[in-house]
Amino acid sequence: MMTKTMEAAELPLNTIIAQDCVEAMNALPAGSVDLIFADPPYNLQLKSELHRPDNSKVDAVDDHWDQFDSFKAYDKFTREWLAAARRLLKPHGAIWVIGSYHNVFRMGAELQNQGYWILNDVVWRKSNPMPNFRGKRLTNAHETLIWASKSEGAKYTFNYEALKSLNEGIQMRSDWVLPICTGHERLKDSNGDKAHPTQKPESLLHRVLVGTTNPGDVVLDPFFGTGTTGAVAKMLGRNFIGIEREAAYREVAERRLSRVRRLDRSSLQVSTSKRAEPRVPFGQLVERGMLRPGEVLTSPRGKTAKVRADGTLVAAEVTGSIHQVGAALEGAPSCNGWTYWMYKSDGKQMPIDVLRQQIRAEMN
Repeated sequence: MMTKTMEAAELPLNTIIAQDCVEAMNALPAGSVDLIFADPPYNLQLKSELHRPDNSKVDAVDDHWDQFDSFKAYDKFTREWLAAARRLLKPHGAIWVIGSYHNVFRMGAELQNQGYWILNDVVWRKSNPMPNFRGKRLTNAHETLIWASKSEGAKYTFNYEALKSLNEGIQMRSDWVLPICTGHERLKDSNGDKAHPTQKPESLLHRVLVGTTNPGDVVLDPFFGTGTTGAVAKMLGRNFIGIEREAAYREVAERRLSRVRRLDRSSLQVSTSKRAEPRVPFGQLVERGMLRPGEVLTSPRGKTAKVRADGTLVAAEVTGSIHQVGAALEGAPSCNGWTYWMYKSDGKQMPIDVLRQQIRAEMN
């Protein structure tokens, strides 16, 4: 692991840049990053110390990096770093930003002002939130993430099937229930205190990176902190670039990253959409002799059609593709012929999709 200060336009993969985030991003080559994950200062505007009912002090965010003179100053800062981030993204790149009610709405407006295209807002509902000790407001039990592409129409990465698999086969929703950092995951400094007050859990970054990046992609975190983004990116076979001006955080992040092992190549593969698989025309099954002209296909309800030499089917007075004929026989607006039609193999009825998968296996 190497910490460096940017002096020339280069792409320092898998390193931490010791510099102000805007200066560092402006020194990197334009259009070079696939995804940005940003967890900027919240601008909490704390006026005094927080205490629990037993009068013990709460380790809240009161660091100098979270303090701004005014909303105007914070908005200027947000405008500058988001502009630098957009310059860095590839044409089909995307960004995730995370914040609390103090700052996320201001970031959302600025994202739209700069031409980003908002794809989703995601509510991270904390399963173990810190209570509201003063008892004057609701417990802040969530943070909001905004996912946006660089521009409208960008072909951003979205691994829909992978996220569905993470969610036990159910489409992933925009409310995520995940715990905050506790126990073994919470990093400590040399005094045994929290190394960073807003350390994000690896589970959150795992979901973001599995869902919206691919192995080998470049992921930039301009507010690197103790390196959660880098640790998960390294484990998942992504390249990271971290930017962090605070030396104490960089030191913790470097130790952390040195202990992370990259997963082997086979472990990095995720479920993909069938739409992404190679297209196989039905006629190719006929050309290769896997099905013969004149062979009869049957449907689950016993309807039949005959295979023709050009890869179409004929049934009664209906001719057309495997999909068209199936839809006509069922009186339906559409039909997936691959799963509708079956052929006989060794005395058993098998879906013709089995033959398509054999060809796809050869292609891969």
